[in-house]
Amino acid sequence: MATAVLALQGAFAEHEARLAELGEKTFELRSPEDLARSFDRLVLPGGESTVQGRLHEELGMLGPLRERIVDGMPVLATCAGLILLAQRLAAHDDKGTPRLATMDVTVERNAYGRQLGSFHAVAEVAGVGRDVPMTFIRAPRVVDAGPKAQVLARVNGDAVAVRQGVQLGLAFHPELDQDLRLHQLFLSL
Repeated sequence: MATAVLALQGAFAEHEARLAELGEKTFELRSPEDLARSFDRLVLPGGESTVQGRLHEELGMLGPLRERIVDGMPVLATCAGLILLAQRLAAHDDKGTPRLATMDVTVERNAYGRQLGSFHAVAEVAGVGRDVPMTFIRAPRVVDAGPKAQVLARVNGDAVAVRQGVQLGLAFHPELDQDLRLHQLFLSL
């Protein structure tokens, strides 16, 4: 089997490189036809969540991907990917953007401001370890995790990593750092 990396828009090549370092086979998921390929994991990369959500919907991929996730397919969602997984968006952010809505969290988009608000942090991630590097670029944050979701990490009090079953949602970009522990966690799900 292989990991499908959504490649409609965003930072997908970096995820492919990190997974290749771990020996994982990947392919780029770009069209509804690609859904027929054999894959048992999914990466939803960072990028622009509104664009990604609309493309999913226009291409008819939103429903089939949602079904696979609900049926238990492991998914790694970073930054915009986390927004796509969120069942709820903060009230001022919810403009009806199409989402997969499979994770019991409320997310605030661009919680740290625009590009100039980007930053790097190091924190402990439950089940992964200490000193995990985290690169935040126009990052969201989890403002509420429902009973089905577990907060794995916080930075300055904000929830930035959550897990619900085999869904792993990160507000940051682990693919931009050399540390492979979060991708290893994903592959272990």
